[in-house]
Amino acid sequence: MHSPVPESPSSFAQLAISPALQEVVAELGFRAMTPIQAQSIPLLLQGYDLIGQSKTGSGKTAAFTLPILDRIRVSARQVQALVLCPTRELCGQVAREMRKLARRHPGLQVLVLAGGEPGRPQAVSLESGVHIVVGTPGRTLDHINRGNLDLTTLRYLVLDEADRMLDMGFADEMEKILEAAPQNRQTIFFSATFPASIEEMSARYQKQAQRVTIDEGAVTAPSVKQIVVEINPENKLSALHGLLDQYRPETAIVFSNHKAAIAEITKALGEWGVSAAGLHGDLEQMDRDKVMAKLRNRSIRVLVATDVAARGIDVADLDLVINYDLPLKPDTYVHRIGRTGRAGKEGIAISMATPRERLKIEAIETYTGSSFEREKIQLPKQEKALYQGAAMTTLSIGGGRKDKLRPGDILGALTGEAGGLDAKDIGKIEIHDRVAYVAVAQSLGRIAVERLREGRIKGRKFSVDWVR
Repeated sequence: MHSPVPESPSSFAQLAISPALQEVVAELGFRAMTPIQAQSIPLLLQGYDLIGQSKTGSGKTAAFTLPILDRIRVSARQVQALVLCPTRELCGQVAREMRKLARRHPGLQVLVLAGGEPGRPQAVSLESGVHIVVGTPGRTLDHINRGNLDLTTLRYLVLDEADRMLDMGFADEMEKILEAAPQNRQTIFFSATFPASIEEMSARYQKQAQRVTIDEGAVTAPSVKQIVVEINPENKLSALHGLLDQYRPETAIVFSNHKAAIAEITKALGEWGVSAAGLHGDLEQMDRDKVMAKLRNRSIRVLVATDVAARGIDVADLDLVINYDLPLKPDTYVHRIGRTGRAGKEGIAISMATPRERLKIEAIETYTGSSFEREKIQLPKQEKALYQGAAMTTLSIGGGRKDKLRPGDILGALTGEAGGLDAKDIGKIEIHDRVAYVAVAQSLGRIAVERLREGRIKGRKFSVDWVR
């Protein structure tokens, strides 16, 4: 379908959004828009329903958030926008970005509704009034069915990564939520692929939907250097040692298909002096949050994960992805390597393949339309200690968003008179509902814990500890 907008703007400054939002995008350093933003935002500002097709990491969250924030009424403490995402991790990531863009909307409440957290506190938050809900289909529908989530005031409904939600078996939940939402809403689908099931859903639940497709040529990002290393199965651990010694990434993800291998690889990395943590489907949600905070805060260098556990993971500036095991399907390969090579930087993806897996490599090359570089790996004669551990350590503070804690409060406590630390030694600060994570230079971790325990944040005492 042809776009009703004759020409897409190229910079955020050209958008017809409020001065407050213009200030925010300027503060965040947003200048040139990504293709999906340039084509989607003007259509959404005009009120059109939309199907946007582009890959993960293309700037979709800002594409739907800016039009929503431009129209939202903070004075009306009712649910006005609902964003559905396939996983809890992706919900958290979307909510964080929405809050960042809403910094000039004082009092705006964004609530995550996802599994892994008790439902009662979520119900209490809904009762007290929120403006935007970001949720997984299952937990969101559960709150609708229980009468906790009232959609009568809903004006915007976004299905983010709609194809993945369908792949994960959420079709029934998605349709029930679409049917429960008021008719006079704006409905927005974002999807990396456009299967027939999405087309059918669009025909049933959208009105005159505009289609925006970002043609990126090959399925994979051109900014990822793709390498295959042929190795016998019994030499995989040694090969991993050699690759990490050769590339020395600041941050990396190692993918395995087997939960048992996660523990084996993580143990070996620890023995080599590499700070690492494993992520698999059996971890409790709190432990998953800790692992992800440590990776984002750069207090671990390497994450070892299965595909199920890694759904929704987004880490800025990831240097390297290693496929310790080749994925079972070519589209999974694309999801894996799409986590590196973002924001104009070249990423590297290395796949270990056994001699029997040559057909799998050919299938991936056919699917992606690109060829692997073939490299030989020199297996180390003996395994030595590798590069230094992580530069940062992560601390947890027993208070969060529900306690009205903000990143500036924690930074102030660490760098103010009582804390006495230099701002350059403080890294990323993440605020969750009831816990906050802060990265501090490794050498100053003990001092930071002591000062925070002795002092106060916003005049209050909070528990403080290392994230182990």
